Amino acid sequence: MTDVSHSTAPAGPVPPGPAVKPSQDERLKEVSVLTKIMRRPELGALAGLVLVTIFFLSTADSSMFTLAGVMNILAPASQLGILAIAAALLMIGGEFDLSIGSMVAFAGLIFGSFLTLTGWPLLLAIAATFVVAALLGGLNGQLVIRTKLPSFIVTLAFLFILRGLSLVGLKWATGGSTQMRGIGESAGEGFVREIFSGNALESLFSWLAAHDIIGKFPNGMPTVTGVPVSIVWFVLFALVATWILLRTRAGNWIFAAGGDPNAARNSGVPVDRVKTGLFMLTACAAALVAVLTVLDAGSTDSRRGFQKEFEAIIAAVIGGCLLTGGYGSAIGAFFGAIIFGMVSIGLTYTRFDSDWFQVFLGAMLLLAVLFNNFIRRKVTGER
Repeated sequence: MTDVSHSTAPAGPVPPGPAVKPSQDERLKEVSVLTKIMRRPELGALAGLVLVTIFFLSTADSSMFTLAGVMNILAPASQLGILAIAAALLMIGGEFDLSIGSMVAFAGLIFGSFLTLTGWPLLLAIAATFVVAALLGGLNGQLVIRTKLPSFIVTLAFLFILRGLSLVGLKWATGGSTQMRGIGESAGEGFVREIFSGNALESLFSWLAAHDIIGKFPNGMPTVTGVPVSIVWFVLFALVATWILLRTRAGNWIFAAGGDPNAARNSGVPVDRVKTGLFMLTACAAALVAVLTVLDAGSTDSRRGFQKEFEAIIAAVIGGCLLTGGYGSAIGAFFGAIIFGMVSIGLTYTRFDSDWFQVFLGAMLLLAVLFNNFIRRKVTGER
């Protein structure tokens, strides 16, 4: 009997057949430029910014796009943008913080109290405010991690707790008022205050006006005296956050913690520390906004930061962050905040009722989620 296991192929030339290509790793396949662009999280926000700009160019008064008009748009957008970028990082890490708006009010109370009630120097008061905010953010993170409750629930509870503490604390500190005044006088003047309030690059703008490069009044003073400090903080925060996400190990950890926490832990990623750190970052971002706005206004009140938590999350979603975590962009949140500022202020340059802004919020959120889900399916191959 012939042993089949040892039989050999017949001698002679092998008939030609289709060449068998070795299997290729999906990660090594060449991707078109268009596909690379489509995979960018901030694509939707950038496209939205272009469309909104075109809309206002065709409907708004021309003064909207003067230097003064642009500064009027960017000033409120920068304050929201600082919150939105921090919220975006946290969402990429797989969590939410609904207490960020209430933290603005509470941090304003803490900051104002350190200045007016204790008489601390401005720098020490600012540092202490950030410490308190970071501790509360860390508490949020630890409660989420240890109780395993959704961050939506934990931070929703802190939304009410911090808002209530702000109201009660202001009444106690002021003898019954919900507004604390005199903070500007207690802060004094100097280099530290210039970092957190007023305008930057004033001498440059004076020079530009003197050389007729920008608009000026009949007395020679520039129509725009400088860049609001909040815009400088906004741009710097966006650049640093983008660098962290794209160029550092911490950025890889954030994406991993939000994408698949269990796999990230098995790979040695300190998921709990990353998430706690992100909660602390969002709280400190709220404290920064509180310091910036309180010093500019010279006072604080219990309504400060009202509903900013929702606007920040919407700006982050418009900027490309997925609600499921593991995907997003700090630059996208940057553009999302600018869209907010452009629409909220831009409507005053048109004949449209400014209450349409609320309609815009809902529509942009829905469109952003639909667009992001479409992009996710294209990137992951889901059906």
